[in-house]
Amino acid sequence: MKWFMMPVVACVALSAMAGSAQAQQMSITPAAYLGADVMFWDFDPNGRFSAESEALRLRAGMQFNDYFALEGHLATGGSDSIGPVDIDLDYLAGIFAKGFLPVSREFRLYGLLGASEVSFENVRFDGDDSESGFSGGIGAEFDMSRNLSFGADYIRYLDEDSYTFDGFSLGATYRF
Repeated sequence: MKWFMMPVVACVALSAMAGSAQAQQMSITPAAYLGADVMFWDFDPNGRFSAESEALRLRAGMQFNDYFALEGHLATGGSDSIGPVDIDLDYLAGIFAKGFLPVSREFRLYGLLGASEVSFENVRFDGDDSESGFSGGIGAEFDMSRNLSFGADYIRYLDEDSYTFDGFSLGATYRF
């Protein structure tokens, strides 16, 4: 009878160890983070001509577990011309829910869904200096160390009938 119990005990022990290893990978304590990115933006009114430039984007967030975070974006900078009109990005501000899909311990994909406000110099949005709306995007991060990761994302910050505003960003994140 003892030989029969050995496989059962081994299976129970392996199951307990696997559950313990999975629990150790899961970060249960919320962790704050800061990030800085170079953002390549594109403002496309009516699909005719677009303005493209680079900006500095700062991010701050709170990651609650391996699968969810809340994140804020602030960006400014860059200018381009559409015909005789110079277009300068005054600011971009956004708040996002960020859902992660861990691919490995060091690499994860994520999706962003939230709202943003964008303001340009020399661009009027139905009489206003700024426009806000729903935003969404996708990205990926790779951990270089416990606290430092590098990543890239693409976000459609504004999507209206008469224009779109997109950003593609490359940057680094420091976790506290």
